[in-house]
Amino acid sequence: MIDWEDFEKVDMRVGRIVAVEDFPEARKPAWKLRIDFGAQIGEKRSSAQITNYTREELEGRLVVAVVNFPPRQIGPVRSEVLVLGAVAADHPVLLLEPDAGSQPGDRIA
Repeated sequence: MIDWEDFEKVDMRVGRIVAVEDFPEARKPAWKLRIDFGAQIGEKRSSAQITNYTREELEGRLVVAVVNFPPRQIGPVRSEVLVLGAVAADHPVLLLEPDAGSQPGDRIA
């Protein structure tokens, strides 16, 4: 169990994927993403193992990501945010998607 104060430390925000690039250097298939989190946070980069989505399905899509983890070096990519999705052994990652009306930068609470 965690305290409410611990949960509040995790800064989850709505972002819009603005660019999707190939990531051939990745050990496991992945995309390189640029995600816009609005004026306060700006654009951040991420590496995501979500290859069950096409580039066209990802570009322009709203996602939820943790924006206050320290950056992590993944091969040649500096991943600055963690894009969130549902994970189960019997299916690929399924992205969490905010409802219509959400805007980049909106905080998840």
